[in-house]
Formats: sequence, structure tokens, C-alpha cells
Amino acid sequence: MKKQLLALQEYLAQNGLDAAYVSNPNDIHYFTGFYSDPVERILALLVFPDKDPFVFAPQLEVEAVKEVGWDKDVFGYLDHEDPFALMAGHIKDVAGSPVKWAIEKDDMSVQKLEALTNQFPDATFPVNLSRYMENAKLIKTPEEIEELKAAGAEADYAFSVAFNAIKEGRTEQEIVAEIEYAMMKKGVMHMSFDTIVQAGANAANPHGGPEKNPVKKDELILFDLGTVHNGYISDASRTVAFGQPDAKSLDIYKVDLEAQYAAMDAAKPGITAAELDKVARDIITKAGYGEYFIHRLGHGMGTSEHEFPSIMEGNDMVLKPGMCFSIEPGIYIPNVAGVRIEDCVYITEDGCEPFTHTSKELKYIK
Repeated sequence: MKKQLLALQEYLAQNGLDAAYVSNPNDIHYFTGFYSDPVERILALLVFPDKDPFVFAPQLEVEAVKEVGWDKDVFGYLDHEDPFALMAGHIKDVAGSPVKWAIEKDDMSVQKLEALTNQFPDATFPVNLSRYMENAKLIKTPEEIEELKAAGAEADYAFSVAFNAIKEGRTEQEIVAEIEYAMMKKGVMHMSFDTIVQAGANAANPHGGPEKNPVKKDELILFDLGTVHNGYISDASRTVAFGQPDAKSLDIYKVDLEAQYAAMDAAKPGITAAELDKVARDIITKAGYGEYFIHRLGHGMGTSEHEFPSIMEGNDMVLKPGMCFSIEPGIYIPNVAGVRIEDCVYITEDGCEPFTHTSKELKYIK
């Protein structure tokens, strides 16, 4: 059994818990090697302190679970069947009627919790397994680091495609289509999130997306993209110049790049997440753009693009080797321009190393 599962069993035993219901698809992958988004269907991993775990899945995915090397039981159900009634039967066969449960409260819907409670009316749910998962996945293993490096190399390739796809009159959405088509031809079938291309003033909306907006000469273009490699993701941003942007846009880029470089240099064991955020934020604030840096410096990443920890003010967590997160200062001035420069990194014994290596010096595209 994977050491991650053994650790969870030990946690359950130490805390007097009878069962854990793992429902987040990324966390099921973390423990089993199998990933699927079940949408409205039920996919769960059931773990007990002193009994073998099992996967409960739609019947159409039972063989796929086995194919990834899962060597414990897999139980399936058909669409017309009551999944929670069937699951409860298997649980009772393995572990009786668990009373004290750990569930992923950040993931489980009210409807699913009610369905589980109907099967186990004496059950209590004193532990939010989501908090356990945050810490369990916090320090990546050397093997996980290698998977993240491979995902980073795919993102670097995507940037090369992206920059070559810039042509006057081509829309942001058309550039996205070219990027994702090229990645599929390379065998990368899943991006880690919806690819973002934003040109000119549209990039000042940090949670916006590509529009039917033709790119124009003499403006900045922001790219934010990532891929999924064996369940591990990449996430990176670059901003490039198409033609010759105005002095204001170039100054925004210069300041943001300085802040990103400074944070990369400062990221090492012993610094806190809040202190690292402050390194970049102070540079942007001193340059007069502090009010336009409107998000945290970074977020954890691994099997999903937003994990633990948050690199932000108020988080006094001390960084340690093996932690992986983004460093992505951004400056977004409405109706003017937006710049974000991002690498995901892993903390080493004396600093940090990025997963992506595409140059951050401002690239001019004619």
C-alpha cells in the first residue's frame, strides 16, 4: 500500500476515527494514482484505520481504476442504482458501522453528506479531512518534483507556440485555440486550467479571459497557462510586447519583473509566506503601483493549481524544502494594461528552483 495511505490510516487511528471518506478527485488520485472527474456520479475512496481501503466508482470506471495499479477492492454501481446504499453495504462488510468520520468538508456537498448520514444515522463528522490533505500534500517528494518539472517543460513549449501565434488581427480566442491544438498534437490532452490570453487593457482584469478581441500592435499581451502531466500540473504567466508599447506599459512591466526576480531570490527555507509576499509588494508599492497589485503573491500547487500554502500577508508559515508554490506579482491598471509574470517553484535546501524556464526579459514581437 502507498505510504500516503498508510499515513492516513495512522492518522485515523491516532485520532480515534473509524473511517475517512475521500471525495476530492485530486486527492483520490494522490492516494490511488487514478483520476477522474465524476461530475454528478459518485467516486470515493473509503479508508479505515485497521482495514484495507476500497474505491467506490461508477461501473464504467471500475476497470480504469484497476489499470492504474490499484490492488485493493474496487466496487462499482450502475446509474439506476442507489450509490450510497450500495456503498454503505460495502462499508458495513469491511468495517461495520463507523461512527466517527473524517470527510473533506471543503469538497462534499450537502446533498452527499445527507445521503451518507441517511445510511449511517449514528455517524458524526468531527474532522475536516481537507485540513489533513493540505498538510499531507504540502511537502512534495523527489518523485513528485520530477513530475512537476515535466509539466513545467510542457508549459515552456506552450509559451513558444503562444508567442509564434501572435499576429495582428488575430483574436485572443484564436491564439488560445492554436496553443491548445499544438499541445494536443504533442500528446498533452489536458491543460491545468483554461488558457488565458489577454491583450492591452483586457489584461487589466486578472480574472478575465480571452475574448473575440483582435490583438493590436503596440500593446502588451499576457499569457497564463499550464498543463497536466501524470496528474501533476504546471502554471506560469508571461507578458510580451507586440510592437512598441507606450512608456507607461513598459514601466509597469519593468517594476513587475523587478518584484518577481526579488521574490525568487528571497524564496528559501526560513522565510515566512507573509515575508515573501512583502518582498514583492514593497517594490511595487514603492514604484507607485501598490493599489494595482490586488491578489496574493502566490498559491501552492501540485496535483491541482491551487493548493496549500497561500503566499500572502498574514500567513506566518515558515517555508521548508519541498514546498511548491507560484510567485506571480501582478500590476493591473484599468483601461491601461495588465502585467503578470509567474513561475511555480520548489523550495530547495538554500533557495528555490522554478519549474518553468521561458525567459522573463521583455520579449518584443514584431
